[in-house]
Amino acid sequence: MANEFINFEKISRKDWQHLHQKSQPPLSEDELESIKSLNDNISIKDVTDIYLPLINLIKIYKKSQEDLRFSKSIFLQQDMNSRPFIIGISGSVAVGKSTTSRLLQLLLTRTFQNSAVELVTTDGFLYPNNILSEKKLLNKKGFPESYDMELLIDFLDTIKNGQPAAVPVYSHEIYDIVPNQSQTIKAPDFLIIEGINVFQNPQNNRLYMTDYFDFSIYIDADSNYIENWYLERFIALLELAKNDNDNYYQRFLKMKEKDALAFARDIWKNINLVNLEKYIEPTRNRAELILHKTENHKIDEIYLKK
Repeated sequence: MANEFINFEKISRKDWQHLHQKSQPPLSEDELESIKSLNDNISIKDVTDIYLPLINLIKIYKKSQEDLRFSKSIFLQQDMNSRPFIIGISGSVAVGKSTTSRLLQLLLTRTFQNSAVELVTTDGFLYPNNILSEKKLLNKKGFPESYDMELLIDFLDTIKNGQPAAVPVYSHEIYDIVPNQSQTIKAPDFLIIEGINVFQNPQNNRLYMTDYFDFSIYIDADSNYIENWYLERFIALLELAKNDNDNYYQRFLKMKEKDALAFARDIWKNINLVNLEKYIEPTRNRAELILHKTENHKIDEIYLKK
């Protein structure tokens, strides 16, 4: 593994947890439970050991960003405009990006009490299913070509310049963009962008999304573990769909359980694993920080870019 992270400082969990002065985590067990994804195992101890030191590190990057902007404004003889500190979070489907993003949002809100902290997922920038069908891309949902990257870059550019911007809303229940709905982001102090594609470059464009990030995180794990987490999540989603006739996963309840699981394994192998190996994992080293997970979502190692 060391050769894969040649430009990173490897830090063990034991060493990492000492990079924060011990204190009471700024959230309760119930609050942590409410932001967890369906099958993501995370404890208050994980918050203390992993995420509070991470908040300390983000403070350092934020101070550095503010100092640089101040110095540039003096050099350019311009007023220093307010702009958000943007954090990108990437990794495979089912690796735990959503839990990490929501937890960071909560911790940043509690740490920077007078700051607005917004969270956006790149799912909202997927083309709607009807357009994906026209482009014959419905079976490649999540692959680079299934996103409206021009719209996503425009959004980031607008936000980075301190202007409000709208984001389309994606629903996992209907497995599609929600018609005539949007999320408006109004010049936050922090913006977290979460998605499998946040380190990828747009098609036929010289800009990378990472050009807009002030800090970035990749959540890493062995693909065999991720497959298990994907299947666990699929089963949990089936359970949730039992009481919702409009839920996308209702269709799988009509199948025998073993057939539904075989279908999910096929989707993992032929779509999600291919996407991970071909497009997502190769962008891993663009992150500033890599959180490496082992069994049961336990973070055992941290890699910080040198």
